[in-house]
Amino acid sequence: MGEFNVHRVRFFNYVPSGIRCVAYNNQSNRLAVSRTDGTVEIYNLSANYFQEKFFPGHESRATEALCWAKGQRLFSAGLNGEIIEYDLQALTIKYAVDAFGGPIWSMAASPSGSQLLVGCEDGSVKLFQITPDKIQFERNFDRQKSRILSLSWHPAGTHVAAGSIDYISVFDSKSGSAIGKMLVDRQYMGVSKRKCIIWGVAFLSDGTVISVDSAGKVQIWDSATGTLVKNHLVSNADVQSIAVSAQEDSFVVGTAEGTVFHFQLVSVTSSSSEKQWVRTKPFQHHTHDVRAVAHSPTALISGGTDTHLVIRPLMEKVEVKNYDAALRKITFPHRRLVSCAKKKQLLLFQFAHHLELWRLGSTVATGKNGDTLPLSKNADHLLHLKTKGPENIICSCISPCGGWIACSTASRFFLYRLNYEHDNISLQRVSKMPVFLRSALQILFSEDSTKLFVASNQGSLRVFRLLEGGFTHLHSFQPQSGTVQSMCLLAVSPDGNWLAASGTSAGVHVYNVKQLKLHCTVPAYNFPVTALAIAPNTNNLVIAHSDQQVFEYSIPDKQYTEWSRTVQKQGFHHLWLQRDTPITHISFHPKRPMHILLHDTYMFCLIDKSLPLPNDKTLLYNPLPPTNESDVIRRRTAHAFKISKKYKPLLFVDLLDEKTLVAVERPLDDIIAQLPPPIKKKKFGT
Repeated sequence: MGEFNVHRVRFFNYVPSGIRCVAYNNQSNRLAVSRTDGTVEIYNLSANYFQEKFFPGHESRATEALCWAKGQRLFSAGLNGEIIEYDLQALTIKYAVDAFGGPIWSMAASPSGSQLLVGCEDGSVKLFQITPDKIQFERNFDRQKSRILSLSWHPAGTHVAAGSIDYISVFDSKSGSAIGKMLVDRQYMGVSKRKCIIWGVAFLSDGTVISVDSAGKVQIWDSATGTLVKNHLVSNADVQSIAVSAQEDSFVVGTAEGTVFHFQLVSVTSSSSEKQWVRTKPFQHHTHDVRAVAHSPTALISGGTDTHLVIRPLMEKVEVKNYDAALRKITFPHRRLVSCAKKKQLLLFQFAHHLELWRLGSTVATGKNGDTLPLSKNADHLLHLKTKGPENIICSCISPCGGWIACSTASRFFLYRLNYEHDNISLQRVSKMPVFLRSALQILFSEDSTKLFVASNQGSLRVFRLLEGGFTHLHSFQPQSGTVQSMCLLAVSPDGNWLAASGTSAGVHVYNVKQLKLHCTVPAYNFPVTALAIAPNTNNLVIAHSDQQVFEYSIPDKQYTEWSRTVQKQGFHHLWLQRDTPITHISFHPKRPMHILLHDTYMFCLIDKSLPLPNDKTLLYNPLPPTNESDVIRRRTAHAFKISKKYKPLLFVDLLDEKTLVAVERPLDDIIAQLPPPIKKKKFGT
C-alpha cells in the first residue's frame, strides 16, 4: 500500500437525527424513513439497502406519520397539520395540503391505495381521496374525545381501527360511523396509571385488532365483540410501535427500553388447528426508544432515538445465506458530508443548518510505521457559517484552492468568496444569483477552481465560470426529452474537459465541457451508483455500485477498459461483495496511475491494478507479510486489494498529496454520548 502520514480527524461533531417513522413498500421493496428534523430517506432494499434518495428536513416539519399509496406515491404528515406528497423523480415536495384538524398524529393508506386517512389532535379522523395529481378531502368520521394517535385499515377496506387515549374505536369506512369502542385497562404493574396511550394498532383479516400502549402491554382484541382475547405485558415502559407481516403470521413491536419483540402465530399443539400469538424472540439492538418498526418478507426493521436503522434478518425466511442474512446497522447517510481543499489543507463539514471550515494541524516530528506523531500546530476552526431560514442544507462544497464555498437548501443557493490574510479570513457572499439557480442537489468545482458545476432537481446541469467578484453562466445541459431525472453524483476530470453525472435511475452521462455537449452514456447497470471519479491523465471513469461492483470506463474510447473487463470476467472476492456499506468516495494517487483509493464506512482500500486480483481461496484482508520474508513469498501473497480497517467509522478519506492522507472518523460512542439518557433498567446484582 505504501507509507502515508495520516491526519486522523475526529472533530467533525456530526450527530444524525433520530428516526421517527418507517414505511415499507412491498411492491418496490423500498423503505421510507423519516427523522426528527423532517428529513425523509428512501432505501432500496433490493440494492443492498442503499439510500438512493433523500428529501432535506425543515424546522417546521415534525413528521409523525409516513405511508405509501397506490402507484409508488409517498405521503407524510406531522404536527404542523399538513399532508405532504413527495416527488420521487425530481426529489422535491410536490405539494402540501392543510387537513384543518390541528396537528396530525397518524396516517394510513387504504389497502387499495386510493384513499388516505389522517388522525388529528382535535379527535377527528379525515378521509381523503387520492387523485392522479393531488389529494381531495372526502369526509370526516365521527369525532372522538381525544387525539387520534394510531390508525389501521382492515385488509378488506371495510373498517378502520383508531387508537386514542384509554380506548380504541372501530369505524365503518363507508359511512364514517363509530360502530365499536374497546376500553383499555389503565393498570400498569398492578398500579393504576392516569392515562393509557394507544401508540399503535393493527387490524387483521379475521377481525382481530392488536394494540400497543404506554402501559407496556401488547393486547389482542376481537373487534366484533369488543372483548380482550389475550394480554402480553412485554415492557416496564411504553410499547411505541407495531408492524404486521403481509401474511399476518407474525408481527413486531418496539419498546421505549430499546427492545424489539417478535410475535408469531403458532399452533397450540402439534395436532391442533387452533393457533395463538406467542412472543418468540426479543432483540436488543437499540440503546434508546424504538419509535418505529416495519416488517418485510425477510427481515424486521426498526429505528428510534439512537439514530440507528437496524435490519434484523429472519433466518427462516432467507433462502440464500448471503449478505441479506447479516444484521445491518445503518447510522450515517450514504452521501458525503465532507469536502476538502487539498492545496490549503482545509476541510468543510456540513451540518443541518451550518457549515464549519477547519484547517488541519501539522507536525515536524518523524517516526516509524504506526507511531502517533505530536502536533506542532493544532487544527484551527476558521469559520462557522450559518444559513438563514428553517430549511436544512442539501449539499455543500469547497473549491480545491480554498477560495470558494457553495451550498444549497431547498429554495436558496449560496456562493461565498474567501480571502486569507495571514491568520485572518474574510468572507464575501455573491449576492446576485440568477433566477433559475434556486436549488441544487449536487455542487462541484473544477480542479483549477475556475468553473462551478451545479445539478438541479429538474435534471439540468449548469456550468458557471468563476470570476473574482462573482460568476457568469456558460451553459446548461438539459435532460433528455420526456425525462425528469435528478442528478445526484458529479465528477469532473482533473484537466476540466470532462464532466460525469449519475442520476437516480438511469446510467452515467459524460459531457464534454469544452465543446459543451453530451459525449457518451455509460451502459446502464441494475444497481444504483454510489460513487464515481475520473482518473488523471487517462480520463478513465471509475464507477462504484451499491452491489459492491467497481467498473472502469474509458471516456475517450467510449468503452470499458481492459482491467475492468478482466475484473468482470474473474469476479470480485466473495468477502468484498458481502460488505454491507456502500463506497462513498473514490480518488487517485497523483504519481501512481495504477492506484485507485476508495472507502466505505468501515474500511479504505487501495486497488493496485498492476497486481493480480484475489480469488476466493486467498485472503482478502491480507496482513502485511513479515519483513524477514523473501521477495518471492511477498510477491506470491500480494494481490491488488490493500485494505485497512484501522479507521472507522469513516465519513471521508482522501489524498492530500503523494505522502499524506486525511481520514475523518465519527466514533459511535461520541454520538451516543450526545443523545438524551436512555431509560434506566434494573440489572441483576446491582
